[in-house]
Order: sequence, then structure tokens, then C-alpha cells
Amino acid sequence: MFRTALRNVLAHKARLLMTVLAVMLGVAFVSGTLVFTDTLGNAYRKQSAKSYDDVAVAVTTFADPSSSQKDAGITTRTLDRIRALDGVAEATGRVSGFAGVADQDGKLIGNGWSNTGANFSPGKDGKDAAYTFTTGNGPTQAGQIALDKDSAAKGEYGVGDTVRVATNGPVKEYTLSGVFTTEDGAVNAGGSLVLFDTAVAQRLYLQPGYFKDVTIAAKPGASDQEILAAVEPLLPEDSEAQTGKELAEEQARSIENGLSNLNTLLLVFAAIALFVGVFLIANTFTMLVAQRTKELALLRAVGASRRQVKRSVILEAMVVGAIASVVGFFLGLGLATGLRSAMSAFGAKVPAGPLIVSPTAVAAAFGVGVLITVLAAWLPARRAAKIAPVAAMGSVHAVATTKSLVVRNTIGSVITLVGAAGILGGAAVGKETGRMLIGGGAFLALIGIIVLIPLLSRPMIALVRPLLHRVFGVSGKLAGQNAVRNPRRTGATASALAIGLTLVTGISVLGATMGQAVDRMTTDNIRADYMVSMAGGGGLDMSALTAIQGAKGVAAVSPQQSTSLQVKDTWHSASAVTPGDVEKVFDLKTVSGSLATLGKGQIAVDEDTAKSNGWETGDTLSAKFGSEDKAKTKKVTVGAVYQGNEFLSPVLVSTDLVAPYEPKPYIPEIWVKMDGGAGEATEQALVDALGDNPAMSIMDQQDIRNMFGGFINTALNLMYGLLAMALLIAVLGVINTLAMSVFERQQEIGMLRAIGLDRGRVKRMIRLEAVVISVFGAVIGIGLGSFLAWAIGETLRKDIPGYVLVMPWDRIGVFLLLAGVVGVMAALWPARSAAKLNMLTAIKTE
Repeated sequence: MFRTALRNVLAHKARLLMTVLAVMLGVAFVSGTLVFTDTLGNAYRKQSAKSYDDVAVAVTTFADPSSSQKDAGITTRTLDRIRALDGVAEATGRVSGFAGVADQDGKLIGNGWSNTGANFSPGKDGKDAAYTFTTGNGPTQAGQIALDKDSAAKGEYGVGDTVRVATNGPVKEYTLSGVFTTEDGAVNAGGSLVLFDTAVAQRLYLQPGYFKDVTIAAKPGASDQEILAAVEPLLPEDSEAQTGKELAEEQARSIENGLSNLNTLLLVFAAIALFVGVFLIANTFTMLVAQRTKELALLRAVGASRRQVKRSVILEAMVVGAIASVVGFFLGLGLATGLRSAMSAFGAKVPAGPLIVSPTAVAAAFGVGVLITVLAAWLPARRAAKIAPVAAMGSVHAVATTKSLVVRNTIGSVITLVGAAGILGGAAVGKETGRMLIGGGAFLALIGIIVLIPLLSRPMIALVRPLLHRVFGVSGKLAGQNAVRNPRRTGATASALAIGLTLVTGISVLGATMGQAVDRMTTDNIRADYMVSMAGGGGLDMSALTAIQGAKGVAAVSPQQSTSLQVKDTWHSASAVTPGDVEKVFDLKTVSGSLATLGKGQIAVDEDTAKSNGWETGDTLSAKFGSEDKAKTKKVTVGAVYQGNEFLSPVLVSTDLVAPYEPKPYIPEIWVKMDGGAGEATEQALVDALGDNPAMSIMDQQDIRNMFGGFINTALNLMYGLLAMALLIAVLGVINTLAMSVFERQQEIGMLRAIGLDRGRVKRMIRLEAVVISVFGAVIGIGLGSFLAWAIGETLRKDIPGYVLVMPWDRIGVFLLLAGVVGVMAALWPARSAAKLNMLTAIKTE
């Protein structure tokens, strides 16, 4: 039977090719994902370990630049005491923060969030072990900086050049003293690193004479644990000390946790691709078994048992799965290499290192490939073994019994109803619990629909058969009849497309809905022409607010200064704003009172916060302002209650009210209204006022929409790209089904040719059949995907103000059109094969 299985594989190479491709693609996705994440994790772990090779102990403080010197970090005196400890070879103090470098055109180098500034801390030899200089030296004067090699190359800077650098204040010019290489994570993430003289960095990021972090190197033979024990009593309360080994292990765990999310995401899509591939494999083996009915019956007649027949089909599937797994695994290695190169192309530096092929990746690739193929072939194998020898010899096709169809449709109906109930229940419950219910219901509904698809195919395809006949004549009529001739085969082929388009449609509907919600949120909440913020996401300096207030053409300006206040035992997030101007830059609707009372030292509270706390206009509250450990109490009056605004905190206070408690305010955004509205001239006025600062972002309302919408579009494009694998496998399924259908119908096609159907109409018949099956699957997928998107949207309704479900009819139309194109493309080879059949030879075929 093993020889029989091998002979059958070799005899049906062309027919099994699509199955091999489907399994191969799924295996490539699985193995490529595992190898890629293993390689990435190993490279980053080695880099992390390398950066702590010479670190015996690392000290981290949670210093707040706005606090008093007592809590600002580690003093120079404490650093000197650490250096004097037994076993300590060197102790290096570090401070860091945001620093943006302008290129020759004044544009920011790097991606903003990973643009970093730090201090150059030379030892007795004049070198800083953390950096290797390729040209020049580290900065030793207030007017000097050093740049990482990549940033210097991007900005076309050399030693001695003048470089414009921005922190959270005005742009300053520095002389480039040197260029260095580093393993710093910010640079590897595609950002930039600027080194300042230590005194300059302390002034910029902390306070003079204070360090945020300290790294300690040990003398030969000294114990890291003993140094740690000696260092800990010297440190301020708000600090943490660890050995370099502990810190490296912690970072390794953090890297693994971060990569595990990526690993899970990619494996989910690999699972979807393999799930789609199951239908292709099952369909292929079902058709192969049907075509070999007489052969299998003969084997039974000469003594083969049912178990042996089933085993021969399973062995055939194992051979196919093994071949596909081998090819897919090597393709996965190429995919992993390509993904690593793609990361570098997008600006993220991946540390050098070998490709890591773990036993888990190999076992998963071969286990998944062979197991999926065998599981998909098990049902056809079981059917083959159940065929009685005498009955099989008398008929080429085994017709499904009425009982089996009734059982299948009953089971499918029950599963679909349970799934639909879960989806509707999840939509009613809402929030995270509701989404979990929807996920379970969606899985059951999808399985149920797949089971019912053969039943659905007849009435749905019957709706378009008259149209096919009228438009395409005999070819259209025959195509419609052929599409429903074998409902199970049609259903299995359409199921693959239905799964892919369910996911694509659901994601598209949610994406369009969220995109419109963002547009509505911007339009309904903002009156300002511009929002000014830091490219790195940090806070703006007060000097930026002063500069904007003095800019030409400014009609109103208000910061959105983040602060908080405590009432009773609860801290409430608050926005400090400019009274009088805040109403001009935000659309604020008062429920009671007046926002003008902000100028009198009173506060405004949004409607939900007022209701939940039982506050009303005119109430006097005892509120605490300032940091939690040094909060000061002040009586404040609720001067207004307003409808909530998505861009503001639930409590509004004036900047003057909180000024005594916040000497260094945190201002993430400044909102500006211009006399002439948004335009090139008004934007340039702001750019000039801010000193052409490359680190400051000036966005109009459309830019704000694009910023939020960009995240949605990026996520959509990522999902489309990953789901393309599943859709590609679905296309292979259509090709495979048609090719094998043509093989089965050789005699019939020969007869049609003999009675006058020319080659052109034969091709058209096959193409139309493919289009009908593809569009049928697309309609099922679009319907189910839209239903799921509606249900998920219901769970988000309360979290998204003004939520309205949006159906992207243009995209849905494109999906249907693409389904038709897929049908036409998939039918090219089968249609050509059918048209080339010799009439006489085909008629004689059994």
C-alpha cells in the first residue's frame, strides 16, 4: 500500500501541485515567523548583554526635573563616594533626554520619539567607554556636541561644522567635535544621539550637579554583589540599583515579551492561511479519491482492507505534506532574512548576528505541514474506505446520500445559530467581555457557514443563472449549471475565499468607521487652526508659549498643560489653559455656569465628572495641587460645567491658578487660532516665531486627522498584507478545483465540442464558472465580515463619541470586482486546457 501511495503521488504530480503550494506557503509563514523572532531576540539579547559586559552595578533614579534639588537624582558628592568604595574601578554619571538635530535643510533627522541627548563622561584616559569615536573627540566645552555616525552622515556633517540642535526649548547652534559609533537603543531604533558636555546636559535635562543614572565598573576580582550592597545605602530613596547581570537578564526578558507579541500576531495570520489551506487540501483529495473510485474498488476486490485503503490515502497525504514542509521551511528561512532586511530598510537597525534556526522552528514547520495535510485528507480517506467494491466498480462518482446531506445541514444550522447568538450577545454586553463573546461566536458562525455553504450555493447561484444565460448564451447557462453540479466542491472552493474576505471586510468596515470618528472628533472639538507639539512627544518649554503669543497674526493661544488636583481621596486629571482664549481654540459647550470664571481662579468640570462626583456649579471644593508628597490645599469653586472635549482633560483650570505649584510645567501641546486662518503665510509666521525649530511640529486640522488616521491606515495595510497569504491560497484553490473539474469532465467537454461548442465558448464557460464560484465566496465573506464589524462596533460605541457605523461601499465594490478578476485569472490555465482537448480522445475517456 505504501508503494501504491507513492505511485499515486507521482501519477498526479500536476494535480497535487496546488496542494503542495498551499501547504508550502503556510509552513513558510510559520517557520519564517519563528526563525525571524528567534534571530531578532538572539541579536538583541546579545547586544543587551554586550552593553552590560563592563557594568558591575547600574543605578537608576526616577528623578523629576521639576522637583527640588533634594530629590533631583544622584549628586556629584554621592558619585564621588561611590567611586571611593572598595572594588569600584570607575563610576560614570549619566543624564539624558530629548534632542533633535536639524539637517542641512532644517528638517529633523530621525523619527522624533527616539531622538536622544546624553552627556559625554570621559574617564581618566579622556575616553567614554560607551562610545567609540571614528573622527574627532567628545565634547568638552559648552558650545560643542558629538553626533552618532548615521546622523552625521544623514545631515552631511563633519568635525568642525555648525549643527542646529533643539531640546524642548529654543534651537541652539553647536560645533561638532566628533563622530562616534554606539550600541545605544535609540540609534538602533532609527533615531539620533547627541552628546553634550556633562554640565550642559545636566542643565538641559535635570539640574546642575545631578545625575539621573550611574554605571559602576568593578576592579578585577571584585564581587558585583558586594559592590551592590555597599552602593545601596548611599542612594536616595527614589532610586533602584541592580547588578549588570540582573539588568541584562531583565532587558532580555523585556525583549522576549516585546517579540512574543509580534510572534503571536504573525502566527495568527499563519494559522488563518493554514486554515484556508485545509479546504484546498480536502477538496484536492476528495476529487482525487472520486477520480480513483474504480481503482480503489479494485484494490478492495483483490484483498485490500478498508484500513489499508484509508492508510494509502493518508500516506499519500503524508508524502505531499513532507515535500511541502521541506520546501516551505527553506522558503521560510528566506522570508526571515527578508523581514530582517525590511526592518533595516525602514530605518530600524537590527544588530548583526546569525540566522537562528531552533529545533522548535524545525519541528513546528514539519509538524504543521504534515499534520495539516493529513488532517485535511482524513475525511476523503475515510470516504474512500467506506465505498463498497461492487458499487464503486459500477460508478465513477459516489453520490452523497440524502441522509448525509440532512445531517450536514442540520449540524451546520445549529453551529451557525449558536455562533450568531454569541455575536449578538457580545454586541449587547459590550466592552472586553462582549468582544470575547464575539470572537467565540465568530469562530462558530464561520464554521457553521462553511458547513452550510453547499446548501447555500444552489439558491444563491440560481439568482444569477438567468443573467448568465441572457448575457453569455449557452456558455453562461452551462457555467451556472456546472457551478452547482457538485455543491460540496463549490462550497469548499468558495469557503477559502469567504474566510479571507470575512476578515478583510470586517477590518475595512471598522477602519472606515474609526476613520470617520476621528474626522468627526476633530471637526466637533477643535476651533484652533494649529496644534504645536514636540516631535519626540515630550513637553514644550514655556519659552515656546511666549514666542507663539508674540507671533504675527495670532488671534488666540492656549496651552493644554497637563496637571492634576486631588479632591478628597481622588486625583483628577486636569488641563491648565488660558482663560478667554480656550473657548476660541476649542469647541466648548457649557451646561451651566460660564467659562469666563476660569479667569477668576475658579475651575470648570466636564458633565460626566460632575455627575459622578455630585458636583454642581457654585460648589466649593477643597483641592490639593502640586506633587503628591508636597501637595498644597486650596479652596476652589466650580464655575462651569461643560460637555466633554476629547482633546482636554475632564477638569479645566487656568495656568495662573497652578503656576505657584508647578515651577516647570509640562505642556504637551499649544493650540493656536490665527487671524487669517490656516495657510502657508500663517504657518510660516509660527515657524519664524519658534526659531525654525526642527523638533517642533506645527499641524493644522487636516494634519491632526491624518496623524490619527495614519495609525488606522497603517494597521489596515499591515492586516491586508498579512491576509494576502490566505487570499493567495484561496486563489490556488479555485485553480485547483477547476483544473481537476476539467479533468473529470473530459468526456462531457468532448461531447460539447462535437455538437458545436467552439473553443472560445468552452473557455468562456470555464471562466464564468470560476467567476461565479469566486463571487459567491466573496458575497458570503462580505456579508459575514460586515455583521462582525457591526457587532464589534457596538462594543466600542460608548468609548467613541458620536459613533456611527460606516460601510465603505467603494472598498466592498472593489472586493467584489477583485473576486471576479480572481476567478478570471484562476481559470486561465484550466480554460486553456479544456479548449485544447481533442474531441475524439475526450469522448473515449472514461
